[in-house]
Amino acid sequence: MFLSKSNMIIKKPIFYSNFILLTLILNELLFFFLYSKNNVNDTPSTIKGDEIKLDDNGNPIPQEVRKPKRKVAVMVGYCGAGYHGMQYNPPNDTIESELFRAFVRAGGISLANSNDLKKNGFMRAARTDKGVHAGGNLISLKMIIEDPDIKDKINEALPESIRVWNIERVNKAFDCRKMCGSRWYEYLLPTYTLLGPRPGSILYNDIEESKKELPNVLDEDSESADFWKSVEEEQSKHFTKEEIEAIKSYVPPPRDEFDDSDGLYQKVKQFKLIENLHRRKYRISPAKLIKFRGAMQKYLGAHNFHNFTLGKDFSEPSSIRYMKEITVSEPFVIGEAKTEWVSIKIHGQSFMLHQIRKMISMATLITRCGCPLERIDASFGPQKINIPKAPALGLLLESPVFEGYNKRLETFGYNPIDFSKFKNEIDEFKLKHIYDKIYKEEVDENVFNAFYTYIDSFNMATGANGVETEEKSGANVQKSIFDFLTARGIPVLSNEEIDKIAKQNTNFQKREAKANKKDKKNNQSNNKKFQKQEKKDEAKVETKESPAKKSYFGCSIQ
Repeated sequence: MFLSKSNMIIKKPIFYSNFILLTLILNELLFFFLYSKNNVNDTPSTIKGDEIKLDDNGNPIPQEVRKPKRKVAVMVGYCGAGYHGMQYNPPNDTIESELFRAFVRAGGISLANSNDLKKNGFMRAARTDKGVHAGGNLISLKMIIEDPDIKDKINEALPESIRVWNIERVNKAFDCRKMCGSRWYEYLLPTYTLLGPRPGSILYNDIEESKKELPNVLDEDSESADFWKSVEEEQSKHFTKEEIEAIKSYVPPPRDEFDDSDGLYQKVKQFKLIENLHRRKYRISPAKLIKFRGAMQKYLGAHNFHNFTLGKDFSEPSSIRYMKEITVSEPFVIGEAKTEWVSIKIHGQSFMLHQIRKMISMATLITRCGCPLERIDASFGPQKINIPKAPALGLLLESPVFEGYNKRLETFGYNPIDFSKFKNEIDEFKLKHIYDKIYKEEVDENVFNAFYTYIDSFNMATGANGVETEEKSGANVQKSIFDFLTARGIPVLSNEEIDKIAKQNTNFQKREAKANKKDKKNNQSNNKKFQKQEKKDEAKVETKESPAKKSYFGCSIQ
């Protein structure tokens, strides 16, 4: 039963040799399992668990080969007409939905990832509302860019009203919304919108009454008076006094009773046509242009824009925004109707909902009503007011700016994000697909004329006295916008309120200085972080591109 000493000496080497062989086999299997798991992305197969897809004839569709994705910044421009804004919002047609479909068709995004933007890290630098255009905007995402013709293929898959200007590699940590330092916007405005209200309109009468109460507060506008006098003289040549009275008192019937061939209605159309033709011929005077430029300059710097958006209170720190630069171009005449326009460009750190449209509206209303420019200063105070939105038609995003982050990109060996390189292409695109559509729609639909006519004829007795809060006292009472446009103006701010505004602006400037100092201090550490990430990315690429590794037995593992 017991082994002798000699037997044990003979069998011990056999036992150890079997044990070593078993250990080697287990190690080989473990190595093969781990290597296969870590390199699953390199194998030419579809995602695990995907169902076999069939074409229309019932034949299986060939499986996609996995391709590496890279973080990129895509520079785009688009005409927003016919789209429900920039941001992806199914089932509505948006700019991002068009771009996403084009990326898939061009092979920039795999079919496996074509059903969800989040899988690709989709982000935009600036959102634009319904109907708003962009000469330049930026989106960041992970995309397959092995094909050198990927940009051209994407543009072929896009409608002509949407273009990709360039695709640039960026660091993996790049976030175009957070890294965007500021934004340039442009607003195109017909100069006739700066004409004073038509004599006899509700706003005109209200202004004239306030002048009697408080003389020498509002400017006398002889330019507008001469314009309206010439319009009335031309209309009196074509219509009798009785016809003019009937036209001015005309009220359209209900839609089901409306008759396009009605004689009075046809006269109303002819009457308005004369007025519209005079508007197209109007050319702004240097004095009125200087006044408007002065109004726009009031927005420069840090101010509380709580009255220029929705749902913001004076006390909210986020209501303070910083405008870096504002320009108003020389007037230019364009289009078949020979209408005169000006281009307004606004450079700001960030903007709130409807802010630019309300800024334009306020400046035009102050100019056309002859109000002191200090009324705009008062709009930054705690008094809550209603400022109407100027038409979205003239608004477009010029381009986002990445001044600070471009310096970091260059340190990593990447190209800076610079839209100026494509200025000629962008200008040509804007002229054909944006400017021409704005000019044409204004002529066909009289968009700006309709907006300012509505303002002039707004009946204050039907609800324009403002929406009051529960307290109904002091700065908590919401006044009508028309208090700003008359000699009555708004209540003068107390010294305490003025000090509060000054203190708030000072605190904002201190926060900005502190943030800039902190950003400068952390810049070096951020660079190290990004460089470390780059090294990791490069190491992964080298690992994937390295030749097949050999096992202990000399067999290659694919």
